[in-house]
Amino acid sequence: MTKILNVLVLGTAIVAVCKGDARGQVSEPNNSIAASAGDFVARVIFWTEDQTPADFLEMAGQHTKARWRTMYRPQPPSPTADRNKAAFTLGSLIGETFLIWEAGDSQQFRNNNQDIVTYCRMLGLGERMKPRLMAQAKMAETDEWKELRQEIVDGHQEVMRMLREQMDDDLAVLVDIGAWMRSLEIVSKLVVEIPDVDKRPLCIGSPALLADLRQDFATLGDDTRRSSLVQPVIQVLTELEKVWNDKNVGPPTQSMVARTHEQLREVMAELTLK
Repeated sequence: MTKILNVLVLGTAIVAVCKGDARGQVSEPNNSIAASAGDFVARVIFWTEDQTPADFLEMAGQHTKARWRTMYRPQPPSPTADRNKAAFTLGSLIGETFLIWEAGDSQQFRNNNQDIVTYCRMLGLGERMKPRLMAQAKMAETDEWKELRQEIVDGHQEVMRMLREQMDDDLAVLVDIGAWMRSLEIVSKLVVEIPDVDKRPLCIGSPALLADLRQDFATLGDDTRRSSLVQPVIQVLTELEKVWNDKNVGPPTQSMVARTHEQLREVMAELTLK
């Protein structure tokens, strides 16, 4: 079955956008549409449960004029002894890999993979993941981008599987959340520059994605969930859910998008770049 990456439902018009196959178009909605933010966002669905971060970024690129190379972030510092922070940062580096894949930048891909190796090593995965990461870097160097996409998606899953095998379930969850949070940060930056009201919910994917991430947090052990690392992320997700489901405001405004990006940018900088 062809995987549906995006479904837009605006009134009675439905557009299904499949990978490489746009089957229709929806006229631009009017900014004065009488609807709460929550109602409006519920009719504009940009994230589906079976999507990976790679799917999400690819779909965002279909709806924006993405200048992917302007989205790169600085290299993270060397990992500390805090394994929770290392896992979250590793996830953000995996999210960065999806961004670099979109940019088709082999040198940046190798640089980022070196950081991933460093963080994998800190979490006890270095020797097991290094051959796969080296193979990925070689694929980027030889422009095997089509094959590389699935390889990095599978590598993301393998990191989480290995962590669970060594009884580090919380770390596996934090890796996945880190990848999604970095992806949301990237896409929210893209949307800041877009005037179209129907594209604004891209910056959160959908309320369902925010809820899904918060449910993942609920699976963490008590100590991890209450840690100083995790609490800021939970607080941001809670605030975004509240704002984007607010029944007292109309369709999402440009200021909502800007504030959303700023919140995501701040928490990611604090947890992964300091």
